Amino acid sequence: MREIVLDTETTGFDPFSGDRIVEIGAIELIRHVPTKNVFHEYIDPERSMPQEAFEVHGLGDDFLRGKPKFAEVGQKFLDFVGDAKLVIHNAAFDMKFLNAELKWLNLPQLPFDQAIDTLEIARRRFPGSPASLDALCRRFGIDNSSRTLHGALLDSEILAEVYLELIGGRQPDFGLSTSSGQSNAARSEGGWTPSPRPVRLKPRISDAEKSAHEAFVAKLGDTTLWTN
Repeated sequence: MREIVLDTETTGFDPFSGDRIVEIGAIELIRHVPTKNVFHEYIDPERSMPQEAFEVHGLGDDFLRGKPKFAEVGQKFLDFVGDAKLVIHNAAFDMKFLNAELKWLNLPQLPFDQAIDTLEIARRRFPGSPASLDALCRRFGIDNSSRTLHGALLDSEILAEVYLELIGGRQPDFGLSTSSGQSNAARSEGGWTPSPRPVRLKPRISDAEKSAHEAFVAKLGDTTLWTN
């Protein structure tokens, strides 16, 4: 199973009011495990950077000048993504920008059902609790000390860790037993089962409790399920 954890940085909040993408960071997961396959581009937005946006991500006009334009990286981005699920925190925001940029280039747009929104997952799991990326890092004990400013690639790396915790931690991919003879891939696809215990656990019920239970069942008569 291939997934892409993705984040963008932009000049603002609305692509239809002139805002553009200035950074895309995406990392590949195979069966929930990060690979070394990464997509990362800084992008010249062909407009000036508002101060409010600069204070969020620190990407200014001088830095972005001369970087490739979205028209130069759009197809490469689509080729990297393919049909993989896109893991995004607040997917509506990033998908809106990505599809606007792709549409302006007459490139295929990304179906919204291709996205997995970790913000929605967090809100369902922890209703009423803060669900920002920083809040989830605190909840799961994930180190985000290097996140002094927003950055698409760094945020994708952090989000990958948050995503694994949101879907149940690393247990789906790291079975504790390797004696079953199955591969890691088989276990991560749901095929892993625990091997039998070499020595059965001792019963926790005492002799007195066992006798009391037998006496109780005897009073129920011979037609009960316990005696058939």
